[in-house]
Amino acid sequence: MHLVQSMAYVNETPWHGLGQKLAPRQPIEVWQKQSGMDWDIESAEVRYVSGGSSNLGSIHAFPEQRVLFRSDTKAALSVVSSRYQVVQPREILEFYRDLTEVGGFELETAGVLRDGKKLWALARTGQSAVLKGRDEVRGYLLLATACDGTLATTAQFTSIRVVCNNTLQIALGDSAGAVKVGHRSQFDAQAVKRQLGIAVSSWDGFMARMRALSERKVNDTVAEKFFQRVLTYPSSGQSMPVPVTNDRAIKAVHELYAGRGKGATLPSASGTAWGLVNSITEFVDHSRRARSEDHRRDAAWFGAGATLKEKAWNEALKLIA
Repeated sequence: MHLVQSMAYVNETPWHGLGQKLAPRQPIEVWQKQSGMDWDIESAEVRYVSGGSSNLGSIHAFPEQRVLFRSDTKAALSVVSSRYQVVQPREILEFYRDLTEVGGFELETAGVLRDGKKLWALARTGQSAVLKGRDEVRGYLLLATACDGTLATTAQFTSIRVVCNNTLQIALGDSAGAVKVGHRSQFDAQAVKRQLGIAVSSWDGFMARMRALSERKVNDTVAEKFFQRVLTYPSSGQSMPVPVTNDRAIKAVHELYAGRGKGATLPSASGTAWGLVNSITEFVDHSRRARSEDHRRDAAWFGAGATLKEKAWNEALKLIA
């Protein structure tokens, strides 16, 4: 079951093999059409019918709430507060116009999830690093929004390891490498880019940490303790939370780390802290249980999966502190 309503991409086929392939360097207008983002989010006040089922009753308005719907199909997307600030599909792509025309960025995927409730675009920044054994990691900028209250408009720097397509949000110290704009606020693309500007320079620091992780050899005991720390959670529903370890996940990441993972046998990853991180990112991006590939991608970019990857990165950094 796929929840990707429509999408477009250049270069390699994306994670689920779906989408409209484009030639490189297409203008924003082409992306808008081919990614299925050439429509607007429209708004109407909520109305309801009073009276019993046996008669038509009378129609009343409820001005505190509004229905958001697609301009093309008129399909309802969500019911939101009247204070809700809409971010249009075209705004997601327009965000990249100056970055692609003069900034050296290249749009790589863009699309619509869950009938239009969630929208995203991902662009290569042009930054990359190659670790020993030709292990290449590229820098990307992801912009996504939702119109059903599940996601603030989020711009974040993301790295993708080419050999396995694993993603990892670039976070450095106090800079999270992400800017989030809640839907109570107006989305100001230029202000977001100014805030992100600081994080562009963080790639060098991120690269230095990747190199250090790839040179930090770890033995089996260190690896076992790392996986235990990352994959142990506080239990819910109890007054005194007891740590619960996900043994199934630990077994799966162990196998990925020990050689089953893509790129696990490269010199940069074999028996290193970088290998530990990538066993977790591969598990989250490609193996973790999910209702569909698209639910998994959603979680890996924005939800529980992203949190797990951040935990793995922070635990690995302790090994090189």
